[in-house]
Amino acid sequence: MQLIQTVVVKQVLTEKSKKQLFEKFQGRLLQLKKESEQLLFEQRRLEKTKNYSPESLKEKFKAEFQIRKEKMQLVEFQLEQLHNLPLGSEIQEREVQALVEVNVGDSWDERIVHPTIVIEDGRIKEIR
Repeated sequence: MQLIQTVVVKQVLTEKSKKQLFEKFQGRLLQLKKESEQLLFEQRRLEKTKNYSPESLKEKFKAEFQIRKEKMQLVEFQLEQLHNLPLGSEIQEREVQALVEVNVGDSWDERIVHPTIVIEDGRIKEIR
């Protein structure tokens, strides 16, 4: 019988991976700023049409701005944490699903441990 099991993928922090993560976070921050600017533009455009109540329009856009602001704060926090992490640290990158074969007589505790794949600079370094 086969079971689906969650496998944690961790990345070893190297100069190369740290730079890639930094660029990824900076790109995400830039994208969120662009979205905020686009929302502001859209709000002003809709205010000029006078088809919507100014109060409801402001409330709707205020909520959207707040969402973007919270996401930007999270990315800024991640950038700060990335700066503070020493090289060689393992950070959880994602989780993937894997098929595990189980048979009658297998040790349940040994088969259903939480496996981890460790990646360093894009290559699998270790499977635990």
